Amino acid sequence: MNYNDIAWLPVCGGLTAVGLVLTYLAFRRRGAAAGLRAAAWSLLPLAAYLTGAQATLWNIGTAAVRFVTGLVLSPLAWAGVAVAGLSAVLFVVSGAMRGRSLSRARTPRPGAAEAAPAAAPKAETPKKVPTAKTAPRQVEQPAADDFSEIEDILKRRGIG
Repeated sequence: MNYNDIAWLPVCGGLTAVGLVLTYLAFRRRGAAAGLRAAAWSLLPLAAYLTGAQATLWNIGTAAVRFVTGLVLSPLAWAGVAVAGLSAVLFVVSGAMRGRSLSRARTPRPGAAEAAPAAAPKAETPKKVPTAKTAPRQVEQPAADDFSEIEDILKRRGIG
């Protein structure tokens, strides 16, 4: 069947008429919002005919049908689908492997901490641990001062 063999006005007009009947039912059963949405969908076939868009829709439909029938009936196409699937699996596996290697690099292993000083001795400086006498006193601030830090940051940025 060819595009020019079809009388498009009766087809599009008929689809619009059937859609408008269903629109009436939608108005009665589900309310105005559903009815208006159904009316919008119902008018699309007639709009496609009047604008000439049905020719483009016909070409898209026939191309999709040719692609699917060529895919289903062609062993070469199935080989291409298999290669695409293999590619997708390789992407997923490589992403998982990369994620593991990045997480290993971020977190030190328990054995690595013991082996590191033997491999490369470092001069570590002793850190002072604050005691009750040397630790700075933390004074609880009232709730109104909770925003003072934020206000300071905003002022430094020129905001506010």
